[in-house]
Amino acid sequence: MQRITILGATGSIGISTLDVVARHPDRYRIHALTAHSKVDELAALCVRFRPDAAVVGSPEAAQTLTALLKNLGVPTEVSHGEEALCAVASSAGCDTVMAAIVGAAGLAPTLAAARAGKKILLANKEALVMAGQLFMDAIAASGSTLLPIDSEHNAIFQCLPQPYQRDPDHHGIAKILLTASGGPFLHRDVATLDSVTPDQAVAHPNWVMGRKISVDSATMMNKGLEVIEAHWLFGASADRIEVVIHPQSVIHSMVSYLDGTVLAQLGNPDMRTPIAHALAYPERIASGVAPLDLTKLANLEFHVPDLERFPCLRLAYDALAAGGSAPAILNAANEVAVEAFLDGRIGFRQIDQLISRVMHAATPEAVADIAGLFEQDRHARQLANAFLTT
Repeated sequence: MQRITILGATGSIGISTLDVVARHPDRYRIHALTAHSKVDELAALCVRFRPDAAVVGSPEAAQTLTALLKNLGVPTEVSHGEEALCAVASSAGCDTVMAAIVGAAGLAPTLAAARAGKKILLANKEALVMAGQLFMDAIAASGSTLLPIDSEHNAIFQCLPQPYQRDPDHHGIAKILLTASGGPFLHRDVATLDSVTPDQAVAHPNWVMGRKISVDSATMMNKGLEVIEAHWLFGASADRIEVVIHPQSVIHSMVSYLDGTVLAQLGNPDMRTPIAHALAYPERIASGVAPLDLTKLANLEFHVPDLERFPCLRLAYDALAAGGSAPAILNAANEVAVEAFLDGRIGFRQIDQLISRVMHAATPEAVADIAGLFEQDRHARQLANAFLTT
């Protein structure tokens, strides 16, 4: 029986994870669920899954959740804040941690899980984008098992020989091919992108995702962050990681080998597939996803990304090349820019412009600990917010 902590239980990944878990009550039990502020939704999940612990973001939310659960007769222990997140992620009461908190807020508890030697199902990009070296060092030191949940990285993992040492040359790998849908504006006139609304930007043609990650998909910053992730997960240099536009989102990613072979992982676009793969690895279990019917597929398209349309992708490659804290600066600036766009304070094309200004103004540093990373993150956010007012 795997005991699971879900960081970010009320988000799309958390809900999909719970759907898979509910299909296999003989294999999985929920140890802890966390959410930042969606108290009512978290209370409903606690009623259904009866976790030992629940964590929310503030004392007020904790007080409200405690009262709700008491009235419902649910004995789940409630706590709040980052320290409590780290505690449930590293608790002896859990074996597996689904790291699905969006943004930099997910870094500390995910790193705590790594240091505690947990099996980590990694959906939080920022653990590797912000702290790739620190995170991978913690994985190696503790013997933690790391399994990627992003559909692209999970696909790459499935296309690699197992066990995989993080050395492409050792395995005869020529390139890692990350597929990207291109988002909702793939064929829209670039000159009209200034008028894009938040509702249009979050209307992804293939995937159901949260608002922030949907905007990242529309700008292709999401894919840029995945390039940085792939570098750390698979030990591949930037010149061995190629992004390919594939609008149908049927092939989730590929690995090209030196002998001319290309291995691809295919499936319907549903996050329950990689979640089920990682939960049961190295076994296979039912995910609830309908099987792919190859006879009903239309033509599969592949295109080279247009960096005029998707400048955020170029910015991510630049950050990976710069190294040090540059990816953390990129991520922080992007979070501020996307929030400002969703709030209606800047236009869609101002997202990449703001990120570029921050990256030129900040000085990347070699950072040896998480405190240093958070200082770089704080400074980048400060710059981004200052630029918003000028």
